Amino acid sequence: MGDMALHTATTISYMPSIKEAFETENPSEEIQPLALEIQEQVGAEFIVIGNKQSIRYAHPNEALIGQRMVGGDNERALVEGRYYVSKAEGTLGPSLRGKAPIVNDQNEIIGVVSVGFLMEDIYTTFFNTLGKIAGVSFLVLVIGGLGGYMLTRSIRKDTMGLEPYQIAALYQEREAVLSSVKEGLIAIDKNAHVTTINAAARNLLHLSGDVTQQPIQAIFPNSEMERVLRSGKEERDQEISLGDRMVIVTRTPVIENEEVVGVVASFRDKSEVREMVGALSEIKRYSEGLRSQTHEYANKMYVLLGLLQLKNYDEAMDLIQADFKSVQYQSNRLDQIKDDTVQAILLGKISKASELKIDFVVDEDASIEAVPEQISRSKLVTILGNIIDNAFEAVKDQIDKQVTFSATDIGREIVFEVSDNGPGIPEEVMPYIFVRGFSTKKGEQRGFGLSNVREIVEELGGTFELDSDPSTGTTFSLFLSK
Repeated sequence: MGDMALHTATTISYMPSIKEAFETENPSEEIQPLALEIQEQVGAEFIVIGNKQSIRYAHPNEALIGQRMVGGDNERALVEGRYYVSKAEGTLGPSLRGKAPIVNDQNEIIGVVSVGFLMEDIYTTFFNTLGKIAGVSFLVLVIGGLGGYMLTRSIRKDTMGLEPYQIAALYQEREAVLSSVKEGLIAIDKNAHVTTINAAARNLLHLSGDVTQQPIQAIFPNSEMERVLRSGKEERDQEISLGDRMVIVTRTPVIENEEVVGVVASFRDKSEVREMVGALSEIKRYSEGLRSQTHEYANKMYVLLGLLQLKNYDEAMDLIQADFKSVQYQSNRLDQIKDDTVQAILLGKISKASELKIDFVVDEDASIEAVPEQISRSKLVTILGNIIDNAFEAVKDQIDKQVTFSATDIGREIVFEVSDNGPGIPEEVMPYIFVRGFSTKKGEQRGFGLSNVREIVEELGGTFELDSDPSTGTTFSLFLSK
């Protein structure tokens, strides 16, 4: 209000008509009407114009024209020529005034302009304005409070009612779980952009840096996650190639409100799965071997018990000696096999062959040292176990069942050879025997043995040969580099 009073007073002091009126015989005749008009327009309580002696030329109360201005606050304008705001009490009461000197063309101070607003009016205006601001502020506060409440409800709904510290704890747990899982995990959103990837997936894909929000096609082209995103159907245990290795992938759609909003894929190196299966197979074969030995020796013990009860001591001795010679013969053959794993496999197969009434012979010239470390025990079990089992399967319907095992490590390769006198492999079947899932045997879960053998041999950089003839049987030769 003070600034408005000062600006108005300054403007009036520069008006040419005001300055010219001071040169006339009766300045108030021209100045009074002009001052009243401006007073009405700006809403001031008064506009008072006086000469150098503070004698009024204009005043809202015409009866006071010609009298001296009161308040005692004109000196700075009339003497010093300053423009300022002052607070003083005049004829109309306490007021806030804007003071401006009137200067003629000769740069002489010839008068003063005083524009004022009563303090009572200022307080009234202040409180009225404050009331309006308070009303608007209260309305804004109410609207803001309602908006905040609705926003809070929306956020809590999106966060499933969890508090911030709970969300932080869940995030930390999630990161810990993702980093501890050995399987590779990748999640994408409905736009096929990566949202989550764990350390195992980064290692398998050879990734570095932040790849979130990148298209899955750019970092894992053959993931087929986009297909699941379109179909919404889960795909389990799918084999795909990933660079120089095979991985097993399971793709699961993320469904929200009956709409597919993303896909999560987990994948693991097939070699790890194969090693696990090999280990289980080794345990199973040892178990079968022990069971066969237990069954066979239990039968022999019953026979011995019967012969002793019948006091046929000579026959009992003959049976013991014959069995000892047989075991000693096999042991002498196995002594040339220096690798413990191969020995264990052969012992188990010898027991199984005895139960199946198969003549399983270890060639007298078979001889190998310990197998190099790069050929893991689980892989060796898978290779030899499947080849020998297939030979047993081939001769099961023969009258004279014969299977021969031979091995040598002379030179740069380890050579394993398994021969049987079965009916051989038909020519039309030969191209398919290493195809996963193909089998001439009846039953489910068939057709994986030779497929696993082929994959392991190729992984080890080895080769194999298969010679089959209906009249002589089948010989499987395996060559592994040392």
